Amino acid sequence: MRETSYITRPNLPLRVYAWVFLTVLYVPILFIPLFAFNTSIYVRFPLEGFTTQWFAALMGRAQLWDSLWNSVRVAVVVSVLSTAVGLMAARAITRRRLPGQSAIVAFIMLPLVVPGIIFGVALLVLLSRLGVPLSLYTVAIGHLIVCLPFAVATLLPRFEGFDVSMEEASADLGVGPWATFWRVTFPIVLPGVVSSLLLTFTVSFDEFIMAFFLSSTDATLPMYIWSQLRFPREFPSVLALASLILGASFLLVFAALAIGRMGARRPDARAP
Repeated sequence: MRETSYITRPNLPLRVYAWVFLTVLYVPILFIPLFAFNTSIYVRFPLEGFTTQWFAALMGRAQLWDSLWNSVRVAVVVSVLSTAVGLMAARAITRRRLPGQSAIVAFIMLPLVVPGIIFGVALLVLLSRLGVPLSLYTVAIGHLIVCLPFAVATLLPRFEGFDVSMEEASADLGVGPWATFWRVTFPIVLPGVVSSLLLTFTVSFDEFIMAFFLSSTDATLPMYIWSQLRFPREFPSVLALASLILGASFLLVFAALAIGRMGARRPDARAP
């Protein structure tokens, strides 16, 4: 029998659209580190000179480091909680047939499509009605709502490709469900867990809208950056700080994607 080979031709319009999309999305971001090394306080061409003074000026600002520490604390707590809840949710969705499962998944993913300002206003009204004072705890609650869909979306593929027979073999050997989870299930889905931790940490660290509505005097780093935009002479330092955050965010996201793909490709076991 003759074998028919199919040659996939490149889709030129789709490729052009992808390049235009990436250009429009990322080229404006590249101007941030460019002007962060400019000697002038004004964002304009031509550049006047090269300097690192704006990065050095960040070292002596106590308010900056306080807000950075607030953002790190909130992001660590939110990443751990959202990953833990997302782990349980992903396992329940893939292993159990729940009534209204599609509606439950859509409800969990709702913060991805609903504007954050709506959730921010709704939480602010709810907390004020309950008499809960605004603090970093309320900011963490808002960030948890935003980060949970990212955790579930990251962990679902790990459980969908999971071989259930391994858990069944552990149960046949007399191991309980809790020990089976920690000794069999968790090590296999660990790359997805680490990927979810890194991704949710980045999302929480960069979140501004929830912090704008739910924070008090303890400002997070995005709130500090927003407050400095009112002062023109502070703008170059803001660009320097934004450049550092962009670099760290890209590294965390790429690390999350790389770790999430670990173990996804397995060698095919073919009989000779």
